[in-house]
Parts: sequence; structure tokens; C-alpha cells
Amino acid sequence: MNESENKIVNKILNDKYTDNVFESIKHFDDYGNEYWYARELQKALDYKDWRNFEKVIDKAIVSAKNSFSDREDWVVEVNKPIKTGKGKEEIIKDYKLFRYICYLIVQNADPSKEVVALGQTYFAIQTRKQEITEKEYDSLSDDEKRFYQRKLTRQGNYTLQKVALSAGVKNMAEFHNAGYRGLYNGETADDIFKRKKLRYREDILDNMNEDELVANLFRINQTKQKLIRDNVKGENNAKAVHYEVGKKVRKAIQDIGGMMPEEMPKPKKSLKELEKEKKILENK
Repeated sequence: MNESENKIVNKILNDKYTDNVFESIKHFDDYGNEYWYARELQKALDYKDWRNFEKVIDKAIVSAKNSFSDREDWVVEVNKPIKTGKGKEEIIKDYKLFRYICYLIVQNADPSKEVVALGQTYFAIQTRKQEITEKEYDSLSDDEKRFYQRKLTRQGNYTLQKVALSAGVKNMAEFHNAGYRGLYNGETADDIFKRKKLRYREDILDNMNEDELVANLFRINQTKQKLIRDNVKGENNAKAVHYEVGKKVRKAIQDIGGMMPEEMPKPKKSLKELEKEKKILENK
């Protein structure tokens, strides 16, 4: 077992039988889609032999094709270089597994394993959440979409802060500002606050439209993944990663001809104001 796999196994043992078993090995692609590597999921589900786990994957693929014959993008084969115990480099086969195929894998996995039961619950909930989101999101009003994206950014920032703390970050304000400076062409949170002409203690994220929140959410998720993936250590290194990810998200927006975050219009009302109005109406 190589060093990377050892870290994964140790992480799984420490988090045994909590949702974090699966959360800690979750990745995001360039479009913000969640996926899991089969080799990592194999360890999480306590399968010692890769060949046995491949059989479970094959069963899941058959189930998926029986349900949706025109969908084949839930599983993407990838090759990974690893170092053997003798220091030689070998290429092993792995798969990127997207959420629905993970759900089918745990349904076909060994039910006698306690962690498999947890996986069935976890992926069932995650799949159901996504189904609801995809079906209902377009029918939401602009303000409802803002509330939804604000909730995701709040959750994302919470997870990012935990990862940053593990990397050695102590000054969290400076760490967050590094990401803002990358995404907003040098602007800090305070600069954004002043540009939006907000009142004392107003939250800048509560005063962003849907598109601006989505851009920030992508920055947050990609920074978290890079800190974990590259095992970044040290406050300055973590800040540098956050800044660079912010810059790359900005460049991606620029490359497709999108509106820069600092140019996006400020909504007429903050989410806090909308919440107050909603409570007043409910109490009448």
C-alpha cells in the first residue's frame, strides 16, 4: 500500500462510521460536480481486494444502464501513477465515480459491513437532495435562489475554515481576504464592503446576487479541494493557494466573456432584510 493510500485508510479509521468517511474523500471537478475515486471508496467501504470491489462497480454499472440506457458518464476511467514498496513507479487503473453510481455501488456492496449501511444512507440522502435541487431550482424566484446559494456558501466556508485550520492557518480574516483578492482583482472583503456601500456589520455575501454567490462558492470549494489534495501546510502556503484559486476562477469567468464579480449589480435588498420582511408577513 502506498503512502497516499495509508493516509486515506488512517483518515477512514479515525472517522469510522460517520458521514465524514465519505465527505473526506469527496472531490469536485472543474464544473463543481462531486465525484469519488473508486480506490478511495474501496478503502472507505472496507474492501481489501480491488478485484472484488471492481465486481461491485460492474454490478452498479449494469443497474445504471438498465435504468438509463443513454447515460454512460457516471464512471470515468483514469490511470494513476503510484510508487511501490521498492520505490518503483507503476500505473494503476482507477475510476472517477459520480454520485448516482456511488449510490448504486453501496446498494450492491456487502450488506454485512457496518460501513456499507452507513454508505447506503449517506448516498441515498445526497442523491435525493440533488434530485430535489435539479427539479425545483429553476422554479425558484431570484431571491430564493440567492437564499439557496448563500446557504451553500455558508456551509462551504465552514468546511473550508476547518481545512485551513488543519493546514496551520491562524489569521482566518487574512486567509479569506487572499481568496477575495484573487477573485476580485485585488479587493479585500473590506474593499467589497465599501464598494457596495453597506451599513455597519452588514455581510457582503448577504448582498450578492445569485451569480456572484456561485462564483464565490466555486472559489471556496476548489480551494478546499486543493488544500486537501496537495496536503498544503503552513499559513502562507494556504493563503497563496486561496489567492491563486481565486485568480483562476476570475480568469475562467473572463475567458467565457462573463461579467466580473465586482461589476455584478448589488441586489436591492440584503438577505437579512428579506428575512425580516418574511417574518413580519408570517406574524400578521
